[in-house]
Amino acid sequence: MSFEDDVDFSSAMAAFEAKHFARAAQMLSPFAQQGNAEAQHRLAIIYQNGLGMTRNDELAYKWMRAAAEQGHALAQHGLGFMYLEGECVEKNGEEAARWFQMAADQGMAGSLTTLAMMYEQGNGVEQDLEEARRLYKLAGFDDAV
Repeated sequence: MSFEDDVDFSSAMAAFEAKHFARAAQMLSPFAQQGNAEAQHRLAIIYQNGLGMTRNDELAYKWMRAAAEQGHALAQHGLGFMYLEGECVEKNGEEAARWFQMAADQGMAGSLTTLAMMYEQGNGVEQDLEEARRLYKLAGFDDAV
């Protein structure tokens, strides 16, 4: 990124943080198109929640998946929830578990916890209380299950 790009990206992120979502989306779009995972993730959040614009499930999924495929842990976690809840995409427990596992592998405690609950309940994965206990423990819960 050039100095101008850095300044523009910082301005886009500042617009997002200031909750000027329509402006942030406009400013983040070129960076997302160029493959910036953070811009893609922020755009996904804007579209998924209809922040400053009409909610758009298709674009929310497109950008969340693009960021997740680049290894963006928060996007992997977000994509896991999309599949788990059937939000923006057809519900798919196996896909949810796969994305939560990728995020968990990067240290996302929330993904570990969600994955543990999935194993505890047999939601999208075969019920496995031992695996649930192991994942809860990794997430910092000693007395779960």
